[in-house]
Amino acid sequence: MTHAMPHVLVLGASGLIGRFITDDLRARGFAATGLARRFSPSQASAGDLALPVMAMDVTALAQLMRTREIDLVVNCLGILQDGPGSDTGAVHRDFVARLLQAIRDSGRDIRFVHVSIPGSAADDQTAFSRTKREAEQLIIASAVRYAILRPGFVIAPSAYGGSAMLRALAALPVDLPAAESATPFQPVAVTDVAATVAWLAEHDAAAGPGVVWDLMAPHPAALGDVVAQFRHAFGTTQIPRFALPAFLLDLGARLGDGVGWLGWSPPMRSTAIAELRRGVRGDPAPWMAATGIAPTTLAQAVGDRGASIQDKWFARLFLIKALVITSLALFWIASGFIAVVLSLPATKAILVSHDFPSVWVAPLAIGTSVMDMTIGVLIAFRRSCAFGLIAGMLVSLGYMVGCALLTPDLWLEPLGALVKTGPAIVLMLVALLTLDNR
Repeated sequence: MTHAMPHVLVLGASGLIGRFITDDLRARGFAATGLARRFSPSQASAGDLALPVMAMDVTALAQLMRTREIDLVVNCLGILQDGPGSDTGAVHRDFVARLLQAIRDSGRDIRFVHVSIPGSAADDQTAFSRTKREAEQLIIASAVRYAILRPGFVIAPSAYGGSAMLRALAALPVDLPAAESATPFQPVAVTDVAATVAWLAEHDAAAGPGVVWDLMAPHPAALGDVVAQFRHAFGTTQIPRFALPAFLLDLGARLGDGVGWLGWSPPMRSTAIAELRRGVRGDPAPWMAATGIAPTTLAQAVGDRGASIQDKWFARLFLIKALVITSLALFWIASGFIAVVLSLPATKAILVSHDFPSVWVAPLAIGTSVMDMTIGVLIAFRRSCAFGLIAGMLVSLGYMVGCALLTPDLWLEPLGALVKTGPAIVLMLVALLTLDNR
């Protein structure tokens, strides 16, 4: 190593593991550069770089390592499933190949730390796990010094994806099917993952040319044990629950795959369920012996203290958020469709009965209906959801004010359609305020 305190480059520094590792290294006094495609405003730090990392070629990556005088590269990049703009092979295998070549071309003595997945290749059934394993093979076959870290189920103070879903299961009155609940699920605290990276940075020579370590608690645990520990923290151990039928998990996975094509990244997708049923198991003894790290227990990782109110709110709302956005998208699309396709004569009759000029009736009825459906489509897509929610609130307010001025009697109709618009606006505001993922 060229520095008393090595300079570390963390790829994927906006993610759950990458963010924690970056912050932990800095707290320990390391010079750590976090690199990601983008960072949320709350993550932004002077030591981070927002670059189109997946589009960077070998030359650009090598130049970055030389310019920053990098001694250790930590790769935390990963995606769960193929979809629009997401290719597991490109992220897990092809990028690692470029990265290895860039390390060789940089002219620096760099150790490559790669965050992978536990388990054996014989059990790899998804594109996610197969491409992760292909990356491992490339690393082992390369001339680059490496450390492949295979963490178990990662428990962190923050939550994203699968860890957020388990918190939701702990907070809500639902339970997993018995078979899934009994799946082996050895956890690891994110603090132990970060401590391992720090150990590698400080004891580079001791790690030798290459190591492959399973990072997880040595004592076997089941998925149900992890959920039960979160229930203890949330104080929900005693609430009644009903077990989800296995077919509902499969149905939820298919629905999750569908909304993935709209740009969303739901935690319940076919890959997630397949990996959940596969389980998490490994042998942490070599890792523990080499580093001297005593793995954090499940109780310690979740926290001996009771969950805070923000923890409880997040857990309760995490799965409900998807229901809210789905219902709002369907509400706007259905209301416009009914008005223009199924009930256009009735819609026009209402306008005529309120003395709207006949020349305006058809364009107004069709135009507002198309606008409603457009708002629903905007809400359905992840990239345009925020714009659609804001547009929906403004249009709803416009309907309320317009009717108050032009057709005030509609406020008194028996079904109270306009009165119900107010709660709909509030629901759109809730969806907008909970839209962030990180």
